[in-house]
Amino acid sequence: MFASVLLAAAAQVFPIVVPLGKPQQIEQPRAPIESAGPLFAYRCKDWDDYDKPAPPVRIFGNTYLVGTCGISSILITDPAGDILIDGGTDVDADLIAANIRKLGFQLTDVKYLLNSHEHFDHAGGLSKLQRMTGAQLIASAAAAPVLGSGQASQDDPQYGLNPTFPAAHVDRIVHDGEQVRIGNVVVKAVATPGHTPGALTWHWGSCQDGVCRQIVYADSLTPVSSKTYRFSDHPAYLAAYRASIARLAALPCDILLTPHPSASGMVDRLRRAQIESPDACRDYAAGLTKKLDERLAKEAAAK
Repeated sequence: MFASVLLAAAAQVFPIVVPLGKPQQIEQPRAPIESAGPLFAYRCKDWDDYDKPAPPVRIFGNTYLVGTCGISSILITDPAGDILIDGGTDVDADLIAANIRKLGFQLTDVKYLLNSHEHFDHAGGLSKLQRMTGAQLIASAAAAPVLGSGQASQDDPQYGLNPTFPAAHVDRIVHDGEQVRIGNVVVKAVATPGHTPGALTWHWGSCQDGVCRQIVYADSLTPVSSKTYRFSDHPAYLAAYRASIARLAALPCDILLTPHPSASGMVDRLRRAQIESPDACRDYAAGLTKKLDERLAKEAAAK
């Protein structure tokens, strides 16, 4: 009895409020890797077709894979605006745009377009994506003339091997160590010439549920060339190439992403929904050194 009277008195001083309507909904992660990763691996195989559609995947935090089965494109989101790295082929631009929309993001929120290296399979869609988004295109000094013309430079080891691609307007030149900033996103450019003269690796941090990770989108850095090109005939370029690999190996790197998913075992990692590895960049760099050494040994044997 006394307790009932006390409760009634307390209710008069501190009214009990019963919330009306639906409870607040907590936003669920878009394309979480736990489900979207295995789906990507189900639909895509290693070294798959460049223009084969793939589902988007949330890699970690505000970082999403929005490319195709054979070519990566990375979306980094922030309330102040988004960054998109690589545009695939000309055909892939529409597939990338569709994946961004599937995630519920707006194309016009993309404020900056970045590029790994100046070949048709990673830069061919930049022109169309630039028109779709209105974003500024940022590139290295060596890559800018190629992106602006669609024509490979003569110092590219693959000169004459790859097709041309639609030209895009480069708005800003970025140098080694410079940063691209928007909102809380800071993406650092790391000059990694080798696969092409203007190649860049991109490095940033991303946080999720109070946990932060360092993410590296490492350029291809494979010693692929035309039949007549010899890396050993270009000692300065070769030295820069080796320096690029060493620079990559030294980066803080919890999650490694690459322009071709299969180059870093991404299909298998997505299948297991386990994308992190503290040794990924060092192991990737070691594999690149081995490939380069093997290539130089073949060149020496062919003399």
